[in-house]
Amino acid sequence: MVVEREHASVNGRKKPQEPPRTHREVADELRARIRSGVLQSGRRMPTQAQLAEEFGVERGTVRQALRILQSEHLLTNVSKGSPATVTPDLDRALTGPDALPLPTTAALSPRIAEAFAAPHVRIDALCLTSVSLTLAIGEPLRQIHAGRRKPAKVDVRVLLPGRDIPLAFPVPVADRGDDAVHERWLAMRNAQGQVLRHSLLGLRATHGVDVSISFRALPFTPPVKLYVLNGAEALFAYYTLTRREQEIGPEQVEMYDADGIRSTLFAFQRGAGPRGTAFVEQSQRWFDALWETISSELVLTG
Repeated sequence: MVVEREHASVNGRKKPQEPPRTHREVADELRARIRSGVLQSGRRMPTQAQLAEEFGVERGTVRQALRILQSEHLLTNVSKGSPATVTPDLDRALTGPDALPLPTTAALSPRIAEAFAAPHVRIDALCLTSVSLTLAIGEPLRQIHAGRRKPAKVDVRVLLPGRDIPLAFPVPVADRGDDAVHERWLAMRNAQGQVLRHSLLGLRATHGVDVSISFRALPFTPPVKLYVLNGAEALFAYYTLTRREQEIGPEQVEMYDADGIRSTLFAFQRGAGPRGTAFVEQSQRWFDALWETISSELVLTG
């Protein structure tokens, strides 16, 4: 999304000083470490003092983050005393029937990495800017470069809003008589798409992977984001709008927008009961229909 400060700089300018991390951001990072195995099942976490120093936050912020992970059944023994412990039954906490849906930042990367274990990787994505997918693709790329993954073929299709349509969001709250908000979104859409394409096509030169990545333009603003992985899993999230200010040029602009990378991602798997299978199949059919009918060629330029 246009307002997310996690975006990398695309013009080479130095990024401004980042504000202190919130307890949710700390929880997101620790959750990602647990899911990736950096923090292993049954092992003790670093102390709260160590985590506070690492993240540059107060211990109270760390405790709030740890309580979030405890509520998700990822940690046990969260207290002011001894360090917390990663739950011994981690598989059930992550994938069992009681597993909670997670923000896109935490949920998408490990699912994309798992999809890259297949010889033929197929990813279909419908979204507003592709920033979440661009961020998530970094983990499987690291695994390929480290020799832990080696797909033979990767096919990626991405549906994004067209450049000339009147977006439902992001939009300024009041009519400003200019297109600054739209132009900022368009620049982000194009930049993230170019980064994604460059990152994937690089696998062809470095590892001989047969890579295809295509973009098409939608004639509407998607109210949801959808990822279909290898035809076997569908990940779905709502874009929930908020009213907030964003610096655009020399001024603060009040706008309606959605924090896409923090949208809660719901996962459905083929073979996980009739409802899960049906959702994956219908998601694939919906994406294919949009791709083959009302979408049009998309060129990632200004």
